[in-house]
Amino acid sequence: MTDTHILVVDDDPKVRNLLKRCLTGEGFTVTEAEDEPQALELVKCTRLDLITLDINLGLDDGFEVARKVRAFSDVPIIMITGKDDVIDRIVGLELGADDYITKPFHLREMIARVKSVLRRAKIRQADPSVPHTEPSGTDQHSVPNSESFHFDGLTAIPNRFELLDRDGKPCDLTSSDFKLLGEFLLRPKRILSREQLMDLIGGVDWTPLDRTIDNRVARLRKKIERDPANPTLITTVRGVGYSFTCEVERSCQADA
Repeated sequence: MTDTHILVVDDDPKVRNLLKRCLTGEGFTVTEAEDEPQALELVKCTRLDLITLDINLGLDDGFEVARKVRAFSDVPIIMITGKDDVIDRIVGLELGADDYITKPFHLREMIARVKSVLRRAKIRQADPSVPHTEPSGTDQHSVPNSESFHFDGLTAIPNRFELLDRDGKPCDLTSSDFKLLGEFLLRPKRILSREQLMDLIGGVDWTPLDRTIDNRVARLRKKIERDPANPTLITTVRGVGYSFTCEVERSCQADA
């Protein structure tokens, strides 16, 4: 990844130096900025692949920097803060941050998050319909209220959060199950990475060691596969993620 360029924005030279040593050790090219003017100038004149951005920049505001960057660039941003405040987290994500990490953090975690965000950015470049970190149902693949999906004898009705089995009886799916199923149904026969699936269902804390998606897929398979031990609807793509391999038909229902 020697051609991957990361901008580290932090007013603390010790933190900048630590992150630079950590990231260059992974083969990344690193440039530093200590305040808003430096950061914005570098974003405007340099080809960057990712920014790590501290929320507290002395007299400057990391949120304001993120807002200004997003006005002219979609470069991925990982926001860093010294406190675990859910409001800060929400504000950062709403401003367009791709991930969020709290100090003190383990350098291995930082590297994992950087690599994860970079992979998601690469996926978005190949498929612009994939969102940064927005919940399911808010992107351009959203389903009309009257639409239903038919696959392998099953029928999914999104506006009712309802799945009918092969005998026409309701299946016991949680809202979490249905969100995951819905994203597969919107993208049949496409390979979806674990990172991409976490983005689509609204997750922001994914790391390569996280088994959340695998567990959710396993649970969903038990409810929709004819033989969960030998799945044919949701197949595993080794080293990448999953693919919904079944034919999916969409139809409109008459309004109730």
